[in-house]
Amino acid sequence: MFNGKNILITGGTGSFGKKYTEILLKNYTPNKIIIFSRDELKQYEMAQQFTHPCMRFFIGDVRDLERLKRAMDSVDFVIHAAALKHVPIAEYNPMECIKTNINGAGNVIDAALECKVQKVIALSTDKAANPINLYGATKLASDKLFIAANNIRGSQQTRFSVVRYGNVLGSRGSVVPLFKRLIEEGAKELPITDEHMTRFWITLEQGVHFVLKNFERMQGGEIFIPKIPSMKMSDLAHAMAPHLGIKIIGIRPGEKMHEVMVPKDDSHLTLEFHDHYVIQPTIQFSQKANFTCNALREKGTLVTLGFEYSSDTNTQWLDANSLKEMIEA
Repeated sequence: MFNGKNILITGGTGSFGKKYTEILLKNYTPNKIIIFSRDELKQYEMAQQFTHPCMRFFIGDVRDLERLKRAMDSVDFVIHAAALKHVPIAEYNPMECIKTNINGAGNVIDAALECKVQKVIALSTDKAANPINLYGATKLASDKLFIAANNIRGSQQTRFSVVRYGNVLGSRGSVVPLFKRLIEEGAKELPITDEHMTRFWITLEQGVHFVLKNFERMQGGEIFIPKIPSMKMSDLAHAMAPHLGIKIIGIRPGEKMHEVMVPKDDSHLTLEFHDHYVIQPTIQFSQKANFTCNALREKGTLVTLGFEYSSDTNTQWLDANSLKEMIEA
């Protein structure tokens, strides 16, 4: 479905944007891939890596609606990956996080509607479910904006959906590159916030393929959540460096012990498919959709009332060998 199409990625110079671009170029023949981001150095570096003639690079900020409109001219599909994502930094700089993650989301929606984009998928996070930190709260607000956008599109073709997943192995700022660096530098122990802390884990490639598939599945208004494994942070450290000890440093500002991707309060809206969950919209759209059967004719069933998809009660767990395979991938 991406052959001959124009695709724009906000925050496209990040880990996700690079991998998404790589996989698009490998498997499809798009007309244009537009990388929209505000860091000129990262754009320069990415342009050296991806030299295909379909590549376009736009300097711009999602806080700038007019620039977004210019970049989305004739665009078919948008992946909204731009965000301020560092939990403690967001706690100390709340208004900057709000301007990018909430106001920026509104700008992406307005630009997509004005430019008559076909489909938009916004990337979310497990931290948007039952948020206790500012980052999670802004992403929850962003999710709500994108879902509600399906109700203000009128007769336009534009559809909006959200993909929510957990920690990405190897992405910038994640713990795996930190641990690898400390191990290479000869550290005697690895820092752990709490030995009982758990997290969901997904590789960049898995995340990209999940988003690609959901462009085919989406009807507009869904929050898509993949079924992915969990791991205790202490087990992660032991798997990466079994010869090293761990040092408990305490939970950082705004950090959770465990992450949730489907809260109990959303269980009455949640459908289970063979490899993912879908949270249906809480509001009724003027144009109704049957979310139990998606655009690929995959069928889902309602989960039991009170169901919660949490990293500490997950049925899938990573062991040391599985983790190493994911890191190598």
